Amino acid sequence: MELPDCAGVRVKAKIDTGARTSAIHAWNIKPFDRDGEDWVKFSLHPNQRDKKLAIPCEARIHDEREIRSSNGQIQARFVIRTRLKLGSRTWPIDLTLSQRDEMGFRMLLGRTAIGGRTLIDPSASYLCGR
Repeated sequence: MELPDCAGVRVKAKIDTGARTSAIHAWNIKPFDRDGEDWVKFSLHPNQRDKKLAIPCEARIHDEREIRSSNGQIQARFVIRTRLKLGSRTWPIDLTLSQRDEMGFRMLLGRTAIGGRTLIDPSASYLCGR
């Protein structure tokens, strides 16, 4: 998957229809003001087990939400609205910024990001390439 608004970074993501919200592993998250609007600076480590490659990003804060993680803890997270490119199609999604160091994938794509846009084949992987 590609995030065109975040320097076109490509991220291996897990599609999780059980999760409502999408999330990406972000660190060094710092909110700031730009012309009276709330923005956030953050860095992405798009590759698993690689902390050397860091992609700096900035985005307008779309929302702040309390998200219940897979272990049941509730965490306040910034939400950005950004474009997702999957194969040849691109559309806007809401994406929370969170620490996902311990998770197997740097990005989780939840059901609201894909609902009504694509079908999921749970028996297949990498249908749009690696």
